[in-house]
Amino acid sequence: MKLLVINPNISDDVTALIEAEALRSASPGTELVVRTARYGVEYIETRFESLIAAGAVAEILAEYTRDGPGSDNRVDGVVVAAFGDPGMPALKELTDVPVIGITEAALCAAALQGHRFSIIAISDRIRPWYQDCVERFGLGGRLASIRSINEALNGIASVQQDFKATLLALSHQAVTEDGADVVILAGAPLAGLARELRGAIGVPVVDGISAGIRMAEAVVGLDSGPHQAGAFAPPPVKARRGLSANLDAALTTAQNAAPRNARSGGAPQPAPQPVPSAPAN
Repeated sequence: MKLLVINPNISDDVTALIEAEALRSASPGTELVVRTARYGVEYIETRFESLIAAGAVAEILAEYTRDGPGSDNRVDGVVVAAFGDPGMPALKELTDVPVIGITEAALCAAALQGHRFSIIAISDRIRPWYQDCVERFGLGGRLASIRSINEALNGIASVQQDFKATLLALSHQAVTEDGADVVILAGAPLAGLARELRGAIGVPVVDGISAGIRMAEAVVGLDSGPHQAGAFAPPPVKARRGLSANLDAALTTAQNAAPRNARSGGAPQPAPQPVPSAPAN
């Protein structure tokens, strides 16, 4: 099994944390390809930053899911390794392999281990967006709290070292004051910390990266088949322009794999024609 793990932010240090925890979590025989966004921000705190990251993630996903020259690097599954799952669930429309976000995976893992869960985040600004994410997955009624660091970060790569005591205290408060049965340590900068805090909080502690890897392995192993109809079918064929070669090829690959009526959105349509560029002034 070959999994593509994408860091949607531009921090190579965070990618190193992601890769280390992914390697610890992966089953024997699982090959990991870990990539970092080519553009974007150092770490993602807001909905708009997530919007920027979604495009960067789509470009990397396209490289590994398209047909044509250089397509021998195709993967069996994809993990979007940032809490908030930039680009999800839309990315599921671009490929016939499972695409799993670490938020989606962590929430599912928490829901399987307890009734109410709390999320520990690295900044106050993140909290409203994370609240939206939980509600989008239909688990708002099981969210005990979102607690966060309310101090300026020295650096995104050193959050664990700089705020380990604070993160532990927030986790204890989530259990004793908010009634959490499970604690989720949110965000790739905290990758691996759950292993250190496990047993110190009194309830299960979920790491998004390890949950994402394990969930991706499980879903790939289920071999349930691709989305060829319904809400996550490939986008209908239509004229387009300005896309990168990889993204255009991946979109064509997804559309060619869909049933004919799904390609056209349910109604016959002519083949897409190139859209001419606007004349120069």
